[in-house]
Amino acid sequence: MSQYGIQSMLKEGHKHLSGLDEAVVKNIEACIQLSTIIRTSLGPNGMNKMVINHLDKLFVTNDGATIVNELEVQHPAAKLLVLAGKAQQEEIGDGANLTISFAGELLSHAGELIRMGLHPSEIISGYTKSIKKVIEILDELVEEGSETMDVRNKEEVVKRMKAPVASKQFGQEDILSSLVADACMQVCPKNPANFNVDNVRVAKFLGGGLHNCTVVRGMVLKSDAVGSIKKMQKAKVAVFAGGVDTSATETKGTVLIHNAEQLENYAKTEEAKVEELIKAVADSGAKVIVSGAAVGEMALHFCERYKLMVLKISSKFELRRFCRTVGAVAMLKLCQPNPDDLGYVDSISVEEIAGVRVTIVKNEEGGNSVSTVLLRASTDSILDDLERAVDDGVNTYKAMCRDSRIVPGAAATEIELARRVKEFSFKETGLDQYAIAKFAQSFEMVPKTLAENAGLNSMEIISSLYAEHAAGKTKVGIDLEGGVCKDVSTLQVWDLHVTKLFALKYAADAACTVLRVDQIIMAKPAGGPRRGDQPAGMDED
Repeated sequence: MSQYGIQSMLKEGHKHLSGLDEAVVKNIEACIQLSTIIRTSLGPNGMNKMVINHLDKLFVTNDGATIVNELEVQHPAAKLLVLAGKAQQEEIGDGANLTISFAGELLSHAGELIRMGLHPSEIISGYTKSIKKVIEILDELVEEGSETMDVRNKEEVVKRMKAPVASKQFGQEDILSSLVADACMQVCPKNPANFNVDNVRVAKFLGGGLHNCTVVRGMVLKSDAVGSIKKMQKAKVAVFAGGVDTSATETKGTVLIHNAEQLENYAKTEEAKVEELIKAVADSGAKVIVSGAAVGEMALHFCERYKLMVLKISSKFELRRFCRTVGAVAMLKLCQPNPDDLGYVDSISVEEIAGVRVTIVKNEEGGNSVSTVLLRASTDSILDDLERAVDDGVNTYKAMCRDSRIVPGAAATEIELARRVKEFSFKETGLDQYAIAKFAQSFEMVPKTLAENAGLNSMEIISSLYAEHAAGKTKVGIDLEGGVCKDVSTLQVWDLHVTKLFALKYAADAACTVLRVDQIIMAKPAGGPRRGDQPAGMDED
């Protein structure tokens, strides 16, 4: 059978979808499906999702970024939304949920407009105009006096951090945000813009509860000290990346031994050599040896004799972080260290937390470069979720170091944007005014979702919000606990201006990208192993 048309051009087994009905509407539907999944976990009362990924690992979370990462989204258009969410997560570290649900909302309105007979390009031009307008309005809504802030003032930090943390762990945001604020302020460098997220570590231990969580200035290693010395105060530290052991020579050598004395001497020389090496380290003033690989029996024996504490850190990344904490330089082989290469710790001790022996490295005075939040909870999945909340808090801190402006939270900003963009649409002539009006309507998704997730009547809430805002009270949002509309400055619910800005921007971009597609041509998928599958047992570092 001879093929004709596009079939004759492409290999068999391909798929080709074109036209409004097949391509655009199908794409929009796929994106709406994704955003419906994500949307119910928006905000503090968001529901948790239980995601089991292809490796049978269970996630119970309401963190949008984690959910879309673990759902293996197959549809190419929905993947665009996932990418927008990931971009938001990389850039700000919070607000991925808002990005995806808002983009889905924009697309579902675009679908209605297409059914009314508007052309996608008109919708795109309307959406582009609206997002420009939104950026202008957002700048006007910034709370006065929030442009400058002292990032070492705990009250200011917690005020900005409460909302992102509450959206992950509602009801526990006060405890968590004060922990995270402490941890971040300890490692904040002289110039706050250089704050590095990696310097706040999280150590998770089963058992106990939230009130047992603490912040440690320094590091927590999940391993015991090698050898019998478990405590050291104010000590110098030598770090050896290659392990503390006698090394075999590179080349093979043959030793001829004629009589018994030579044999005895031969064994002794090895001992003497090891002792000489360890003594050299001890003489340099180091009291703690940290090894990146195995510690030999004989070397350990001499370390004990010279009262050296020995730690073993097998992970390369942990070793780097350890060097950062104590300010040491890792040496490649066992030799006498330079005084400059030695690090310093205030105290290093082995303690027991929840039946696990951990080594706690504290560095109070010196350049405080790493701090660790110790999390305690009853199950693994709660711990993972707490870790995500801490992660969001730390990322928010980084964002506020760069730009500390805040806008009212609790859907106050969204309603105000909806109202102002709606007014803007009346001034437009041309067909894109419909698109702008729909863009404005999309903002209602946020208060509607927040109200629905909290079990309130969303219609009443939205209409009373509109009424308050029309009267010029631009800071009125939803008080989720009371189920009424209140001024958010009394509730202290603020969102960072950057988070909102990027989330809405990425969402509008993703929506426009999906609308610009008019044909989908898929080649026949190749056989063989899927790419992107990590080999099992890879560490996420």
